[in-house]
Amino acid sequence: MDSPDFDLVVAGAGGGLVAALRAAELGANVLVVDADEHFQRGNNTSMCTAMIPAAGTRWQEAAGVQDSPDQFLDDIARKTSATADRRVARALAESSASLVTWLADNQGLELELVTDFRYPGHTADRCHSIPGRHGSRLLRHLVQRAQAHPRIELIAPMSLCQVRAADGRVTGVEIATPDGNSEHLTTSAVLLATNGFGADRDLVRRHMPEIADAHYHGGRFSRGDALRIGRELGADSAFLDAYQGHAALSARSQTLIGWATVVHGGVIVDSTGRRFAPETTGYSEFAAILAGRPGAAGWIVIDEHIAELCSVFDDFRTVAESGSLVRAATAAGLADSIGVPAAAFEDELDAARRAAAGKEPDRQGRTDTRRPLAAPYIAIAITPALFHTQGGLVVDEHARVLAGETPIPGLYASGGAAIGISGHGAGGYLAGNGLITALGLAFLAAEHVGSAVTA
Repeated sequence: MDSPDFDLVVAGAGGGLVAALRAAELGANVLVVDADEHFQRGNNTSMCTAMIPAAGTRWQEAAGVQDSPDQFLDDIARKTSATADRRVARALAESSASLVTWLADNQGLELELVTDFRYPGHTADRCHSIPGRHGSRLLRHLVQRAQAHPRIELIAPMSLCQVRAADGRVTGVEIATPDGNSEHLTTSAVLLATNGFGADRDLVRRHMPEIADAHYHGGRFSRGDALRIGRELGADSAFLDAYQGHAALSARSQTLIGWATVVHGGVIVDSTGRRFAPETTGYSEFAAILAGRPGAAGWIVIDEHIAELCSVFDDFRTVAESGSLVRAATAAGLADSIGVPAAAFEDELDAARRAAAGKEPDRQGRTDTRRPLAAPYIAIAITPALFHTQGGLVVDEHARVLAGETPIPGLYASGGAAIGISGHGAGGYLAGNGLITALGLAFLAAEHVGSAVTA
């Protein structure tokens, strides 16, 4: 039998690059294609905060953090009310430490454990990130490593149009340039890493209508290609109502402010000057709540201390440099500056300050320990956003795409192209779920492909 053109074809140069690098390391010849010529600044990996949750790592051990894959799995189950796919969640939790170790030791990524704050739902400090805490830096590093690898060819813009199969097994692909020139290549393995369908408004409205009118803050080529290609081969799909929303997108700069503003003690008010929900519910489900408020808009209120803590994020500095931070010496002055009723706003800040100091229960049921806000105050206008979908093709613990619980030989999916670990809706999203499925499932797919190459 003739050798295939490539041992693995990866569609999507975001988290899919992890699969390319690992498979190439194991001896595979890999082609990576991406439909977006500007994918380095336009896909979901590049837009994230580069938070990779991993349990039982050497970084945690050095910091004295007690954690385990079982504890991570319990947190996922708790956040999703036990609706997440347990097989996939367990595979990701158990391989997470190996993933971040490989990224650091084999790929030279400068990782650090985030210990200055903890996202809602995590019971241990387990998010690992990079200096600047921005996905563009992570993606740039992976791209440079892939471009330097002799076994990896990276082409963009180039779309995966079709996966060909014979007797139910992947045999090749059709790829095409934007002007329609196509080419057929042989391969025994394809990873669909094309993200989800957040850019397709019709699909979003069908599966998650409550967020359909919100701003979409994701890759413009996330149009459900993986769903179409997988279904053509008989693949199953699930959790199509799941998504990551975000309630901390700057209305002015259209840049992520970051939920660290809230975790460090910030509060959120709407146009009435009132808080309206416990901010510790999580930024994903809070997006849908904010979308239902008057004007679908609000304000994050912080102080100078919180602003300093959040300056470690590239995104927060970008928001600050855009002029989006409104400052005032008093609550009444800030209310006047942002156009909300002063009496209501002052009352809310006073109550929130008393609750944070432990003098009374929080009006919205917020239960975290936080430092009371102190004048002078800062307000940042926010708008709810859809970041990415969290449902897709059903996969197993090796990221193999399933049809009726049976793997389609040679077909894999990762990230938003696959089912995630967020259960249903927006409420099951745990910080880092998007990146761990993008990188983790890609890593597991590469391990499986590599085992066949080296056999």
